[in-house]
Amino acid sequence: MELEAVKRYLEKGGVTASLIDDLPPRFLEPLVMNSLQVDLIEPGRIVCSMKIPQRLLNAGNSLHGGATAALVDVVGSAAIPTVGYSAPNTGVSVEINVSYLDAAYADEEIEIEARALRVEKSIAVISVEFRKKKSGKVFALGRHTKFLPPSSKL
Repeated sequence: MELEAVKRYLEKGGVTASLIDDLPPRFLEPLVMNSLQVDLIEPGRIVCSMKIPQRLLNAGNSLHGGATAALVDVVGSAAIPTVGYSAPNTGVSVEINVSYLDAAYADEEIEIEARALRVEKSIAVISVEFRKKKSGKVFALGRHTKFLPPSSKL
């Protein structure tokens, strides 16, 4: 790919720029989570399911890697309070890692399971597994590490 083509690919602005600029603040979480359903919640574990919507597809018509990473963030973060962490927020992401093992496609039913591996004074570590509901096949594995702010002494 020539350098100018790379630049055009990254600088998409133009006609859609005004539409993008008019999106409400914090639109990303609802965009990704709108189809999510909680199937099980217990201490240290959450299992969710969703039917992959068209809006979360990449150019290859499979679940976009960025959407997968965003789901690692939000579903993984939701597992933190299940072990008794009670601060007003679930901390700040230090690292999000996703291994993409297979593709999942539009309208496919998937399960997302988040497990709190460690939630202590200043750090939380969560694993997030993505499975195809029909076959049980794992198609992505995520790990999310978060810094937990110290609780107020007031």
